[in-house]
Amino acid sequence: MSIIMASISDFEAVKNITVQTIKSIYPHYYPSGAVDYFLSHHNDSNIKADIEKCIVYLCLNNDNQAVGTVTVKENEICRLFVLPDSQGNGYGRELLTFAENRISENHSSIVLSASLPAKAIYLKRGYSETEYNSIHTDNGDYLCYDLMTKQV
Repeated sequence: MSIIMASISDFEAVKNITVQTIKSIYPHYYPSGAVDYFLSHHNDSNIKADIEKCIVYLCLNNDNQAVGTVTVKENEICRLFVLPDSQGNGYGRELLTFAENRISENHSSIVLSASLPAKAIYLKRGYSETEYNSIHTDNGDYLCYDLMTKQV
């Protein structure tokens, strides 16, 4: 396994990991309006812009296939996704450790927005909830998430 900086040629891989994970996992936790919101938030334009800023990373398995991604913006961890078929193999843990280490080089705290599927993972890693948020989405649905922080 390795973690590399994504280049624009990796756009489709980053997009695929993001979309597949949202479509497979999030409907178990969120109503359709919230899932659609996640998909529109992590759109092509946003992914490409982050890749061009050199803040997107890919996790490659031992066969050099992209199985996960994370975006590191200043002291914020964003867009951490692992393909559903690859979950449970430690890729998410490695991506989170990688992002935390990158951030700790220049910052004393880490922030992230935790979706419901990931909240328990972050709590186990020492993150604390600092703010509860709710966004009204299509179909009268709500997307609920927590802002979380960790001192490093």
